[in-house]
Amino acid sequence: MARKCVFTGKRPNVGHSVSHSNIKTKMRQFVNLQKKRFWWAEGERFVEIRVSTRAMRTIDKIGLHKFAAESGVDLSQY
Repeated sequence: MARKCVFTGKRPNVGHSVSHSNIKTKMRQFVNLQKKRFWWAEGERFVEIRVSTRAMRTIDKIGLHKFAAESGVDLSQY
């Protein structure tokens, strides 16, 4: 499974780590992904989804079903 948020589509960022002497080495900045169980009321069951913490906050605010509909995610797959 890719390191990608299902709802927001956030992925790792590639950049450079720059030393004091200006030597650049490649580095990756990963998204804060968490495996989380959410209660899906319409499906009357739990769904386990790998989401970013930003998406968790949005789910708390507007609800799982509405956020999934806006993002185009089919919750019956999970």
